[in-house]
Amino acid sequence: MFSRRVFLGSAAAAALGAAAGRRIPRYKVVTRYEPEGRLGMPGLYPGRVVSVHSSRAMDVETERVDRDVIRRMIERGMCELTGASSSREAWRRFVEPDDVVGIKLNCSGAPGISSTPEVVAEVVRNLVAVGVAAERIYLYERFQNQVDSMHFPRYLPEGVRIVTAERRRGDNEAYDPLVYVEVNFFGEDDTRSNLMRVVSRRLTKIINIPNMKDHGAAGITGCLKNIAYGSFSNVARSHHRAETHTYSFIGTLAAVEPLRSRTVLHIMDGLKGVWHGGPFSPDRKYRFYPKKLQFATDPVAVDRLLIDIIDGKRKQMGAISIWNRDPKYLARGDPEMRRDPNVNLYIREPGHVQYAAGLGLGVYDLEKIRVEEIEL
Repeated sequence: MFSRRVFLGSAAAAALGAAAGRRIPRYKVVTRYEPEGRLGMPGLYPGRVVSVHSSRAMDVETERVDRDVIRRMIERGMCELTGASSSREAWRRFVEPDDVVGIKLNCSGAPGISSTPEVVAEVVRNLVAVGVAAERIYLYERFQNQVDSMHFPRYLPEGVRIVTAERRRGDNEAYDPLVYVEVNFFGEDDTRSNLMRVVSRRLTKIINIPNMKDHGAAGITGCLKNIAYGSFSNVARSHHRAETHTYSFIGTLAAVEPLRSRTVLHIMDGLKGVWHGGPFSPDRKYRFYPKKLQFATDPVAVDRLLIDIIDGKRKQMGAISIWNRDPKYLARGDPEMRRDPNVNLYIREPGHVQYAAGLGLGVYDLEKIRVEEIEL
């Protein structure tokens, strides 16, 4: 079943891809869900981002987080985004006590870079404060070993559930066979990517907590990639050798119902970031420390800002741009070359953010994005 909104958005985005000289694969989207309400992406505040910075949020040497500062940053950011007079009122714009709330973690770089446990814990605390029972809150991610390395239960009240799709790589039991995107990229045997069952059959609202990271294939890992690639199976097949289809695949996945309608809030965890080697960040020398949190309902707007943040940091460090498409900078199989900031594993596709805007997921034009900077 296709909703008219998704069909028309796909046509517009395909035209955008053609204009950019990209080959857009033929996607078959299968879902039994229709759009729900008005909170889903791009949400209540399209084109609006609230960015809260505090120099006291994290100690760079130890990477220890000040929980009291994080609490104030989140309260200020949520009130500023919504115009609410209290934190409780702000959170009630997005969730009700009878909701089942999912928190989409980003643990692909754990333990080096991940959704910060203190940030996640403060989101949970606010959900409980507005009446959502701990048992109705789910932290979710695809891979069990990545989540285990972060020890989230130490920070959470009893009852909060942690759900992963794959205890071992390739497990399929936790994915919904009735919600999927089918596409053949490179002649692979398995051409189907299924949505996690907890998203389609359990959750009613989703809060997305990504990190500021570069990505060898997509250019950046931000709100869009975290909610899309982190909620579906079999997604790494989109890039092979030098070629990648992240340009169109990320937005296509993010637009699938019910993922699109249920994702109501994005909190970009920019306490620390990765300017090269993402998403896994094994080397601390490629980390940087923005010490900020960004709040939005529009994932495209946040990711558009992230493109400039990552590319600006790379320029500062003397590395090639994430927009660089020159084949001479591609790695040629030498493992040592992969560590070089002036070598690409793939032709990167940061244009996936603009493609997602063509699907109606948010605002890409910087002149139409309103950023409110707050210093604590």
